[in-house]
Amino acid sequence: MAAECKVIRGGEGFHGKQGLDYFAGVSAQSAGAKGICMHMAVIPPGAEAKPHYHEAHETAIFQIEGSTSFRHGPNLEFTDVVNEGDYVYIPAGVPHQPFNPTNRMARAIIARTDPNEQESVVLI
Repeated sequence: MAAECKVIRGGEGFHGKQGLDYFAGVSAQSAGAKGICMHMAVIPPGAEAKPHYHEAHETAIFQIEGSTSFRHGPNLEFTDVVNEGDYVYIPAGVPHQPFNPTNRMARAIIARTDPNEQESVVLI
């Protein structure tokens, strides 16, 4: 049987292991994806994720609204600011912790090389 293209309309929300809310997009569950997932993360003012990494999976992020920051590195010793329009690359296995230090809602599109997005989340 040939693979089929699919449109996923405004996926349902879920609360991730990381402690943030997501809106499901493309994944193994929604589209039968085999090597990628893509969701939207919503980070309210003052919210932060639990420190975590994604075992054996890379992550790419596009900040579509607001500004956030994230700690990263073996001991979360580095901090970077992510502004609207910025892209972020996180290699597989690198600990990170996104947070929103602003008083404005933030939204980002997240793509990962794991079609089952939550299965590769390892909390620290």
